[in-house]
Amino acid sequence: MTQTTTSDGIRPGEVIAALPERTDARLVYIGRIRTPFRSRKECPRRGEPDGPLCTIEIDEPWRPALKGITPGTRLQVLYWMHLARRDLVQQNVEHKGALHGTFSLRSPVRPNPIASSVADVVSVAETSVTVRGLDCVDGTPLLDLKRESCAAHD
Repeated sequence: MTQTTTSDGIRPGEVIAALPERTDARLVYIGRIRTPFRSRKECPRRGEPDGPLCTIEIDEPWRPALKGITPGTRLQVLYWMHLARRDLVQQNVEHKGALHGTFSLRSPVRPNPIASSVADVVSVAETSVTVRGLDCVDGTPLLDLKRESCAAHD
């Protein structure tokens, strides 16, 4: 099977939607994620608990919010997939010919490219957290960190 992609990255049969002029949310990046993955192609499809060490760098004034995060903690990491397209509503996954609606996929291509991974904390410093389990490109903007549910802290 021949794989064809147009110069703008559209695979055969994919459907594009016009992006709206207005935006409804004001998101603030609170840091950057440092990974060994230099491109989207290098990123795993899902982060693994035994994956490479990654560093979550926290910007001022958000650093005091790290209080209470300790090695062994599991964090939900929310990040902005800044390199992803935002206009595909139907996607031809891996050029297999079958179209899927964007909301039925884990693809980074979505109207609001927000991603979520659960990561295991290895170490904590004043300005950063070292974790395993991420699957994003080096330099990805960080949106939020949330401790995984714990009865003693909920």
